[in-house]
Amino acid sequence: MTLALIFIVSGLYLGWLLGTNDTLNVFGSAVNLKVLNYKTAAFVASLFILSGAIFQGEGTTKTIHSLGYISKPAIAFTIALCVALVVLILVKIKLPVSTSQAIVGGMMGWGIFVHATTDWNLLSKFILSWILAPVIGILLGMLFFILMRGILKRSRIHLIKLNSYLRIATFIAIALAAFGLGANNIGNVVGIFSNLAPDLSIDFGFFTIGGIQILFLLGSISIVTGIYSYNWRLVSERSNEILSLTPEATVVVLAAQAVVLFLFSSSWLANSLASVGLPAFPLVPVSSTQIAIGSVIGIGFVKGSQEIEAKTFTNIGLGWISAPLGAGLLTYSALFIIHTVFQFPVSHENLQLEFKQTEIQNLASHPPTLNMVLPGIIFLSAVIILALIYLFFRQQKLRLKAEKDILAQQNQLFLSEKAMNELEMKTFAIENESLNLKLLVKRKEFMDIALNISEQISFLEKISTGINDAIKTPDNEEREHRLNKLSMIIKQKMSFPQEKKEFYMQIEEIHKDFHLKLKTSFPDLTNLEKRLAGLLRLNLSTKEISTLLNISPKSVEVARYRLKKKMNIEKDKSLNNFITNL
Repeated sequence: MTLALIFIVSGLYLGWLLGTNDTLNVFGSAVNLKVLNYKTAAFVASLFILSGAIFQGEGTTKTIHSLGYISKPAIAFTIALCVALVVLILVKIKLPVSTSQAIVGGMMGWGIFVHATTDWNLLSKFILSWILAPVIGILLGMLFFILMRGILKRSRIHLIKLNSYLRIATFIAIALAAFGLGANNIGNVVGIFSNLAPDLSIDFGFFTIGGIQILFLLGSISIVTGIYSYNWRLVSERSNEILSLTPEATVVVLAAQAVVLFLFSSSWLANSLASVGLPAFPLVPVSSTQIAIGSVIGIGFVKGSQEIEAKTFTNIGLGWISAPLGAGLLTYSALFIIHTVFQFPVSHENLQLEFKQTEIQNLASHPPTLNMVLPGIIFLSAVIILALIYLFFRQQKLRLKAEKDILAQQNQLFLSEKAMNELEMKTFAIENESLNLKLLVKRKEFMDIALNISEQISFLEKISTGINDAIKTPDNEEREHRLNKLSMIIKQKMSFPQEKKEFYMQIEEIHKDFHLKLKTSFPDLTNLEKRLAGLLRLNLSTKEISTLLNISPKSVEVARYRLKKKMNIEKDKSLNNFITNL
């Protein structure tokens, strides 16, 4: 048994390559569209690939084995290894490769080397299947897409419900396509190793599997391992190289794959058709990639558009030629080396017998039986218990996570409220400070007003006293002198130097941009001319300006003329308009 496992390693490696390559056609588009997540899609595909291989893999396995009847495990190991290397090379150079075409090419290389008689009838079934599979895929793609479009158009399903239904349909389609892939392609993995199947039967109570099905189990596990070997980023990139579909088209393509793979792998269907005298589909492995591309082409025919680039067709053609030819040449070369260099006997036993029914259908009279009912119950119970424990702790973890999220949200809310309160406090503080400043300004204004009133009263009392003293003075000259002195004091008081200073400061503050531009554009202006420009901007009259500047109206006109000249304003232009627009 250990020696047999060593020999089938090359076949298991081929199964691993098949898992990393062909399984993308089953769930790649669905995951890219986020209809299903990667873990769910991969688990469903893995489960049904195992089921399809174990319970329906004997048809294609028998056909592959009957293509050469290889009895020596070392020869089978060599052929499978050569096929795997060719598949690996074609995958690396990004050519769509069919494992079934490669395995047939490897078998033909062995047959040519040992000068075996070629079963052209069987070989023609393979070639016919390679043509029929994508053609049927095209027809089914057209039919299913027309049905899908008609159903969606008539039902008028709401978009949310439609997404839910498409998710369920995709789940079912992935399961069926994966079952068909396992049933149809397991022959590529272990077909030439059928003679190494252990003469053993395992009873699980509900069902029993024989030695050949144990071989199927090992081969399907290698395929499943290939699914989980690549991270999803690489899988996503590779699946987009060939197909990029809508959710509706994804369901159609998967359904077409499931039907075609079932047609070419179901022994029950073949026997049923033969029993009523109808031609049966040959039970041979076909390429899921070519079926998928065929169904996409069918969808393109219905939509009236080209869904696949011409480069893809070129690559498929190169793959059709490269896979069988490369596998055949490499197998022939490897057998030549091991026979010539290592003197390993390479011969062909012309066993024109049917594939042993004991190896396929486990119908031996008394094969050793391994009773797995009790261990199976124990194992199943342990799995259920572990699953329940896992679900319990997972639920606890989710509950703790939910509580943690709630606490985090509450903490965030508290911090937000705290920040809002601090902001409000700062706003209140700024408003209070602003009010205090305004209060201080108003208080200063009131004090200035009070002080001004007090000064005015003192001034007026002084003038009143001076006038009374002048009236009482008997000497006319002395009286006139005193009155002139009072008049001069009054005129000095009328100049209001402090008030004018504050007045001009406020004007400059209000019209800051104007005075800055005035200073920049006309730097030669005197302070009097700048003040005159500011008063003109306020649209004051000549009389008002003369009063504020404490000059005569005529002097104001002269100052206006000089200012206009300094500003280079034309004679027909208005000084006021120029200053207003400055």
